[in-house]
Amino acid sequence: MIGPLKDALRQDGIRGLVRRLMKGDTDDTLIQMFRYLQVAFVAFAVDFGSLWVFTEYVGQHYLISNVPAFMLGVTTNYLLSIRWVFKGRSTTSRKTEVVIYVGIGVAGLALNELFLYLFTARLGLHYIISKFVATGIVFFFNFFVRKFALFNKKKESSRVT
Repeated sequence: MIGPLKDALRQDGIRGLVRRLMKGDTDDTLIQMFRYLQVAFVAFAVDFGSLWVFTEYVGQHYLISNVPAFMLGVTTNYLLSIRWVFKGRSTTSRKTEVVIYVGIGVAGLALNELFLYLFTARLGLHYIISKFVATGIVFFFNFFVRKFALFNKKKESSRVT
């Protein structure tokens, strides 16, 4: 994984490295994780911002607010991930892909809710701090399960309809 990045840096300098990290299709797990991290930051901003608005301005309990906020984040994550992070697909059906992606998201939501509750109600952390910690943990679960369950085939053999 590191070898191709070193080669790009040696051959084309920093521009080659940036191009490899930011442009084109890739099956390289390290590059995909780099891209997924950026996508996750955007999705987290949507999720976190929604949680804050629903809790502070709408007046919902933080565990109730977390559900629609998380789903908005999952939707953002899916749209950006299929566009930029993962190209090879395990299924040829868009509907199946979305159902599995959302299913993984629901499992991530359950983990997120569990950690949010434990860190806030049991450890006494503010819900915002708990959300940061929970999201960091769930990030790795989401990336690896999605990569290996949904996006593990070569692009040529996995056209999605």
